[in-house]
Amino acid sequence: MNAPLKAVHFEDPIAAGVREMLAAVGEDPRREGLAQTPVRYAKAMRFLASGYASDVDTVVGNGVFAAEGEGAVIVRDIEFHSLCEHHLLPFYGRMHVGYLPARRIIGLSKIPRLVELYARRFQVQERLTEQVADALVAVLEPKGVVVLAEAQHMCMAMRGVQKHSTTTTRATRGAYQELLPLKGN
Repeated sequence: MNAPLKAVHFEDPIAAGVREMLAAVGEDPRREGLAQTPVRYAKAMRFLASGYASDVDTVVGNGVFAAEGEGAVIVRDIEFHSLCEHHLLPFYGRMHVGYLPARRIIGLSKIPRLVELYARRFQVQERLTEQVADALVAVLEPKGVVVLAEAQHMCMAMRGVQKHSTTTTRATRGAYQELLPLKGN
């Protein structure tokens, strides 16, 4: 006669790693205040890195329409939060996105969704800015795109230099590349 199978419990690999990390820094991961921290952290990390589970086509969906004008479209002050890929510490700020339509426009809510798609990945601000610009070019084929991001990085404020500052990055494509050249170009 076969013995009944025992239920096998597999611990979430992120939670297991956090439990080890807590012990490695000298904490007791079984302490009341920390006992559920590994599970909570794993859930939070999956949310903060949820951008890997989607793509531009899914985010944009059927949100592209025929252009009815040629004026610039600018969506300002899009809040974003991301994680620095070098230290896994947060950086956060605001992004301003503009484009000059050619044949198509995008639903306004899709632009913050594109920012969120890329911000919810392990990032550097420079790449995040470029990815948003490139996504708009790929989806719309506009006359030009400009993306400006301003962010504060906790990897600078909480460690290293330990100073608060704002970092600004810019990506330009098409007509905006000609209108807003970087100095020295």
